[in-house]
Amino acid sequence: MTDARAAAADTTGMPESGPVRAFLRLVMIEHSVFALPFAYIAALSAMFLADGTVHWWTLFLVTVAMVGLRTFAMAANRIIDREIDARNPRTAGRELVTGAVSVRTAWIGALIALVVFLGACALLNPLCLMLAPVAVGPMVVYPYGKRFTDYPHAILGLAQAMGPIGAWIAVTGSWSWEAVILGLAVGIWIGGFDLIFGCQDVAADRAEGVRSVPARFGIAAALYGARGAHAVALAMLVWFALVTGAGAFLWAGLTVVAAAFVYEHAIVKPGDLSRLNRAFFTVNGFVGISLFGFALLDLLVRGLSA
Repeated sequence: MTDARAAAADTTGMPESGPVRAFLRLVMIEHSVFALPFAYIAALSAMFLADGTVHWWTLFLVTVAMVGLRTFAMAANRIIDREIDARNPRTAGRELVTGAVSVRTAWIGALIALVVFLGACALLNPLCLMLAPVAVGPMVVYPYGKRFTDYPHAILGLAQAMGPIGAWIAVTGSWSWEAVILGLAVGIWIGGFDLIFGCQDVAADRAEGVRSVPARFGIAAALYGARGAHAVALAMLVWFALVTGAGAFLWAGLTVVAAAFVYEHAIVKPGDLSRLNRAFFTVNGFVGISLFGFALLDLLVRGLSA
């Protein structure tokens, strides 16, 4: 055995990384891809309609606020659910369960993320700071939702709807119904794919008394609900395109999104959840990134200037 291989073998049982890296794994920082693209669509659309110019500092602060809020939400979720996670074979390896991250470290990380979010809101405009608690509230309520309602997915959808609405307000400093349409589209979309994700935990949830649509009504009903949610989300995206005067590229993007939804629901069946992770992570990540790409191209063609 070489020295390098011996050194590697000798690390068995030792921590794989420091507390910061372990915390980032805990909050799955890479999953910001689901929320950021729609915040960018909202912010850039607001900039285009306001003066046709990208305001980079504002866009940077929107990014900081979104990542900060999502990090806080994920950390709070993991802290609140750590006992439930420990009893579910799928989640028993999470960092708070195994001890890779202590509860104290998780709380410190969550509070730092919350301060970062509030700081970004303060730098954006007074309305953003004033409405910040409205955005934080559903993030904390969501993990408790599975304890008192069969529809925690709706709470998650409400929480995620805040992103585009907040991003639009960050740019304009005022309320916008266009942003509400986009926010609802995003919230219903995410609530829909959370229905799909929850299907893999039906047995564990029923055994532990954890409430959800799949646990209460069954996998088939949850998948039908997800299909309905995604049909409504697509209709809301079409509405957003109409009220903002979208061009050909955004409409092309919506066509791609529709095809992705069809594919997502084609590969997950009540009797076959083997491709659920592909439907949840790959397809929905693709939806966000691809629609942002088409929306950005549409805005640039229509005259958005850097």
